[in-house]
Amino acid sequence: MSLHFHRVALVGKYQDAATGSAPESTRQVIADIAGFLVEQGCEVALAERTAVSTGLRQYPALDVPQIGTDCDLAVVVGGDGTMLGIGRQLARHGTPLIGINQGRLGFITDIPLGDYRRVLPTMLTGGYEEDPRSLMHGQVMRDGQCVFEALAMNDVVVNRGAVASMVELRVEVNGRFVANHRADGIIVATPTGSTAYALSAGGPLLHPMVPAWALVPIAPHTLSNRPIVLADSVEIAIEIVAGRDASASFDMQSITSLHHGDRIVVRRSDHRMRLLHPRGWSYFDTLRGKLHWNTGGV
Repeated sequence: MSLHFHRVALVGKYQDAATGSAPESTRQVIADIAGFLVEQGCEVALAERTAVSTGLRQYPALDVPQIGTDCDLAVVVGGDGTMLGIGRQLARHGTPLIGINQGRLGFITDIPLGDYRRVLPTMLTGGYEEDPRSLMHGQVMRDGQCVFEALAMNDVVVNRGAVASMVELRVEVNGRFVANHRADGIIVATPTGSTAYALSAGGPLLHPMVPAWALVPIAPHTLSNRPIVLADSVEIAIEIVAGRDASASFDMQSITSLHHGDRIVVRRSDHRMRLLHPRGWSYFDTLRGKLHWNTGGV
């Protein structure tokens, strides 16, 4: 069968912070996968940071916009954090992504590292399941001006500071007052993010096909403040009423400090991330495996 994807970008885990370079094991994995893709007939490029950290100079090094315009596919080798980082940036280009898990949990980097030689040839010739994931666009508004904005695939989190005190947050949905939450913080999670921080805070699981957000308070002072599921077409505004050193984070990767009176406004992004899975992939298989649900055989 002919190739469905001809030019493929490889994106690896971030380099070791102490040395500025990738561990030898990561370098070897990237080199092996790149060589395998070449054997399949693909032209291979490396993400710029991956090329620098691995020192693999035999392949072109591309920045994110170049990957978005020049490549048919991005293969992400790492954990979910690696996928979140590159996926948010490539979403505006519509570049599909395949995740090979070299991390720990691997909800969205779902191909085990030891299986890529068996799985990738079929996917490269068009045998895959496409799984579009929604993104959020968040802005921090201060005195009517946007002072920070970012995309999030998992969640937007407003947190208290390091001091042992709560924050008070005024929440509005489509301009209508919901409640003032006194808590350690609040999470606005996508269906993808519903298996992340929101889940540990007691939030619900949302199937990726459900067009919804989960609004989840973190350790609320009033125990009747429960998570609520909202349509993803709404606009959510969270205002800092009281509390010191609060911050907003987007996928735990982009973080900004907040002042009293700041409003964090969250809307559905116009962009979606295109995840590709092997044929036969099931979201419920992923939940059973990653959350260690009873498989029915025990």
